[in-house]
Amino acid sequence: MQPGRVEGKQEMATEVKLDELCINTIRTLSMDAVQKAKSGHPGMPMGMAAVAYVLWTRFLRHNPHNPQWHNRDRFVLSAGHGSMLLYSLLHLTGYDLPLEELKQFRQWNSKTPGHPEYRHTPGVETTTGPLGQGFGNGVGMAIAGRHLAARFNAPDFPVFDYRVYAIVSDGDLMEGVSSEAASLAGHLKLGNIVYFYDNNRITIEGSTELAFTENPNGRFEAYGWHVQEISGYDLDAIEESIRKAQSVTDRPSFINVHTHIAYGSPNKQDTAEAHGAPLGEEEVRLTKKNLGWPEDAQFYIPPEALEVFRESVKRGEKIEAQWNRLMARYADAHGDRYREWQALVNGGLNEGWEERIPTFATDAKPMATREASGKVLSAIFPHAPGLLGGSADLAPSTNTYIKPFGDFQAGNYAGRNFHFGVREHGMGAILNGISLSKVLIPFGATFLIFSDYMRPSVRLAAIMKTRVIYVWTHDSVGLGEDGPTHQPVEHTAALRAIPGLVFIRPADGPETAEAWRAALRYASGPVALALTRQKLPVIDRTKFASAEGLHQGAYILAEADGGKPDVVLIASGSEVSVALAARDLLQFKGIQTRVVSMPCWEFFSDGSAEYRASVIPRSARLRVAVEAATPFGWERWVGEDGLIIGLNRYGASAPYETIMKNFGFTAESVAQRIMERLGQ
Repeated sequence: MQPGRVEGKQEMATEVKLDELCINTIRTLSMDAVQKAKSGHPGMPMGMAAVAYVLWTRFLRHNPHNPQWHNRDRFVLSAGHGSMLLYSLLHLTGYDLPLEELKQFRQWNSKTPGHPEYRHTPGVETTTGPLGQGFGNGVGMAIAGRHLAARFNAPDFPVFDYRVYAIVSDGDLMEGVSSEAASLAGHLKLGNIVYFYDNNRITIEGSTELAFTENPNGRFEAYGWHVQEISGYDLDAIEESIRKAQSVTDRPSFINVHTHIAYGSPNKQDTAEAHGAPLGEEEVRLTKKNLGWPEDAQFYIPPEALEVFRESVKRGEKIEAQWNRLMARYADAHGDRYREWQALVNGGLNEGWEERIPTFATDAKPMATREASGKVLSAIFPHAPGLLGGSADLAPSTNTYIKPFGDFQAGNYAGRNFHFGVREHGMGAILNGISLSKVLIPFGATFLIFSDYMRPSVRLAAIMKTRVIYVWTHDSVGLGEDGPTHQPVEHTAALRAIPGLVFIRPADGPETAEAWRAALRYASGPVALALTRQKLPVIDRTKFASAEGLHQGAYILAEADGGKPDVVLIASGSEVSVALAARDLLQFKGIQTRVVSMPCWEFFSDGSAEYRASVIPRSARLRVAVEAATPFGWERWVGEDGLIIGLNRYGASAPYETIMKNFGFTAESVAQRIMERLGQ
């Protein structure tokens, strides 16, 4: 067969035929990769190929040779199960994704995993697959775009004007996180969002009629979105819908695209069989024949089609070069703002920001760590231009509102205080999207108990290593009267179990200050601060060790006489002061006791074995852990013969002093438990 000819067809010379050739190239690459892997989802790429082709070749501003260009348009495949659609586009348009990688779809060490993974595949903007997450990430990306434009754009200098495009599925729309994100996007009037809904009417179990019969157009109109409805195979209609969406600047756009899953498959089009399994070798042959494609050719890319797609390289290099020239003129015309932009590019923190972190005097009144956190945040905020964030309607309780910096709202996108509403899951997904700008450091706040509502987004933050900070307050049964529904017990263990999440539970004001220092220094993934509602004493650092030990994860706060402890008493957060008081009682009884503050398991684990052994020696008669949470996991530090004073039940509604006393988190109770274990 001659290159550029398709068996049984005349040479494709007309524009319409060339479009069809390009679209079918996407379809057949996707079919072939899934079939070779004997695993995957061929149906969506086949159904949405035409929409993706029009978007990527006629509208998307991107440079395949520089996937991180700051003002590129973002494309999010929220329907991540259709990953071969994205991989086909990335290869065809010239990203560093060789054809051989498509042939290794879903195989060990390939750059084409089953679902798109950020940092793993060039051109993948975010990790998707858990449905609804990409939808929320895209809203965060759009927020970042609007914020950067408001801060840096000037007359004749539209240095930030990128859009966020996404393909979303019925599954994305069914997941609650998309409702949260869509509602907020409409409220914020994010006109730089264009989402295509792949309305193919098929789910894994069968027809969407089984469980999804709502009116999506009416739903998104109610959210405040601009809504259109088109066929997924009318290229002119697709193009016109995108132009209309681009013209709407005060509303996000929702384009309801009617498609056929596994378009072109004689026996599996419009069936659930095409959703999560290969078509089968015979059906692939029949589909290719139906599309006018060489039946036996695999991973075939007609040269004419490749030429069309590869125009993206020259076009992308040209538009980035134009932007670079614009930024050079901008640097001359708006030097102060350009220097601020450079501060964002270089980490989002001004030189000397750490010197602004407040100290907490030993004789200060007892203070909740959430209050200490608010003081630290207020002090560093003016010197951390990349830092911005807010809470899920809990700013007064989480101490995360910074008054001089305005509210991020439609009409004031330069504001750095966000109001996410009571939408923890949406907040989590949006924070990831903001962080993926690579120049902004977002934080989100709520009660620790509600980290459950955002856990899938937290897990993805850890997978992607996004630079996100979580401020989770009311961190234990010590919050008091709200009772067990609001008192986290199992959450500390569950969050520590997430690989890549740094979880810090500071003991007092000084440790809270160091926790913020650590969170802003750390750029390798998400960091969580677990903070108290109840007031805690400021530990006398002239008598005991400096809070700088927090950066080691655990440190000797109070030493036994002679440095040879009978008991090593380990605690985190609010229980550290209890441990110190228990030490006084034990020392009085002649039991030499070392107190170790362990605010961060992850930092401690990353340190040397020698350091860990020096802090928690095996030579001690007894190692004890005290934490007002489930004991799960503490065996790692105290050993099988150690004593763990924790909670194996839910909390209660009462003043926190009463709760802590009845649950045994007092100095007297802790000392008594230790003496009983020692037989004294």
